[in-house]
Amino acid sequence: MSFNLKGRSLLTLKDFTPEEINFLIDLSSTLKQNKRMGIFGENLKHKNIALIFEKPSTRTRCAFVTATIDEGGHPEYLSINDIQLGKKESIEDTARVLGRMFDGIQFRGFKQDTVEKLAKFSKVPVWNGLTDKFHPTQVLADLLTIKENFGILKGIKFVYCGDARNNMGNSLLIGCAKMGIHFRVAAPKELWPDESLVKYAKEVAKETGATIEFSENAKEIVKGADVLYTDVWVSMGEEGKPGIQERIDSLRPYQINMELIMATGNENCIFMHCLPAVHEKEVTHEVFESRYSKVFDEAENRVHTIKAVMVATI
Repeated sequence: MSFNLKGRSLLTLKDFTPEEINFLIDLSSTLKQNKRMGIFGENLKHKNIALIFEKPSTRTRCAFVTATIDEGGHPEYLSINDIQLGKKESIEDTARVLGRMFDGIQFRGFKQDTVEKLAKFSKVPVWNGLTDKFHPTQVLADLLTIKENFGILKGIKFVYCGDARNNMGNSLLIGCAKMGIHFRVAAPKELWPDESLVKYAKEVAKETGATIEFSENAKEIVKGADVLYTDVWVSMGEEGKPGIQERIDSLRPYQINMELIMATGNENCIFMHCLPAVHEKEVTHEVFESRYSKVFDEAENRVHTIKAVMVATI
């Protein structure tokens, strides 16, 4: 089934139906297979893509650049020092200028409000490459990785271990609810997602068959899990803030180690991480380098899912 997503922005997966997300995942898989066979399209030929980065990046930047060039387009990297975004020029005015010159805009930075203003005023598709609140392009890559390993999404048992009220916890909560995945969180209660977002996800889950669970007992809630997922305990830009050491100490029981892998009771479970990872903090080196780890498949899939989003919306 095909969907017309032309002109749509990807600011959060809230804005896409389960059917549209499935379409993007299937398109990603097709584009991935084509690249492996040396088949490249021209869906972005003569298209110019602005890549705005307030925060540094490895996977997001490289994925957008590679995906754009693969499809015949031109990516233009714009760091916060290259443009006047929100400084000498308002976000609204920058958006209108870039919208006249580019066919799509990626934003990776701090405020969700910034990416929303870019989408509202530029009049071209805008893609959220990460904000403090959401990271939807990463979750599309995660969903593709899960489907590659299990052949399905609906009914998968997924456990997120660690700080679940960050952009990854928020986005995985939405993505899993949309796709009928049983989403569980193992974390201290103060690090569970915002209650309003949980309420939204539970309403979505009623329609998709997903379930949403939270626990402070990691070894109990991982039982039967197909996927164990974690992220860094200190997000970019938080280093040195008050209370960070206390947070790290509270998260130590939620480290993904081989004991936690074994506690799933599922020999076929997989480990995932959006990267970069701090070995021996949120995950042990043993698990990271084990056969359970799919982190580099997941990283590669950033290219294919981002390519699908650009092709579908431009």
